[in-house]
Amino acid sequence: MPGFGVVVHRGRKSGREYRTPVNLFAGGDGRFIIALTYGPGTDWVKNVLAAGGCEIRTRGRVVRARDPRAYRDESRQGIRPVERQVLGLLNVADFLSLTIER
Repeated sequence: MPGFGVVVHRGRKSGREYRTPVNLFAGGDGRFIIALTYGPGTDWVKNVLAAGGCEIRTRGRVVRARDPRAYRDESRQGIRPVERQVLGLLNVADFLSLTIER
């Protein structure tokens, strides 16, 4: 199953810090892919896109992620086959890709 993580981001208007639990997938080439189960129009996605990145807490570590890119992929490429099937059953085809800062 996917990894779980928390996206730490700031409100676009309030500047307040928020924490949003997500399902993370290793996208290869130093990227995370997040399935947008509630769609790309949620406030946390808008916050990450506006800020140009966020902090991700997963598996006991904290990483900075940058260059967010929201996209739609009906074929769900970049996701392992089992998760691809589950996301297909849930009709999830929107994703957020982020580059992990090293």
